[in-house]
Amino acid sequence: MFGNSLQLIAIINEGEMTMKILRVEKHGSVELIERLRRVSMLTNPEIFIYRESLVSLEKIRTEFLSPPQSYILSAELQKVRNLRWQLKEFGVELFSLDGYVSVYLEGYEEPVDVLPPVVEESVEEDGSVHNIICDGMHRVSLARMEWVIPQVVFIRGIPRDKPYYAYPVPGGWSRVVTREDLPEGFIKKWHRIKEYKTLYRDFNSAFTNVGGPRGRFVK
Repeated sequence: MFGNSLQLIAIINEGEMTMKILRVEKHGSVELIERLRRVSMLTNPEIFIYRESLVSLEKIRTEFLSPPQSYILSAELQKVRNLRWQLKEFGVELFSLDGYVSVYLEGYEEPVDVLPPVVEESVEEDGSVHNIICDGMHRVSLARMEWVIPQVVFIRGIPRDKPYYAYPVPGGWSRVVTREDLPEGFIKKWHRIKEYKTLYRDFNSAFTNVGGPRGRFVK
């Protein structure tokens, strides 16, 4: 919901406790796109941000994707890697979902829906066009590290008055640092407006438990 890919895929982690995947349900690209058109704005549920947009599944090289945040957390990156490893045991490739999957976790009745990274075409004031990563920063970072061309949800034609709530990072990936933690005062994203939460996309309006608790997947 807040542009954090790990909120899509994480599970509860307290100390050394880990939870594992029990079952994975696959959903095709048609259902994925249909549900994306039902995604509403967090503070205004009557606005469906992607209803009139062009939505497609595409393989895009990571150098052509613009990061909106200036950091990657090393622990979170490892969680995404563990997720990829577990999904492979169920015959699912994280970077080629061809739709989305519902992941059922040990100890939880409701699933967590895992989507491909969501990328929006964003036209900035200087006329430059960026394919900004709205959700899936750590997954795209993992794809970069593992030399994979990831499949993403690519969305064009976003209403000009409803852009993604943060700007693309000037300098792109060269300005993104990997850290263990974030010190006080660290600038994570540069927000477009003061009331930036009014630009949040609420993926939970169309999917299940997107924006769930953080955690660590077992190998």
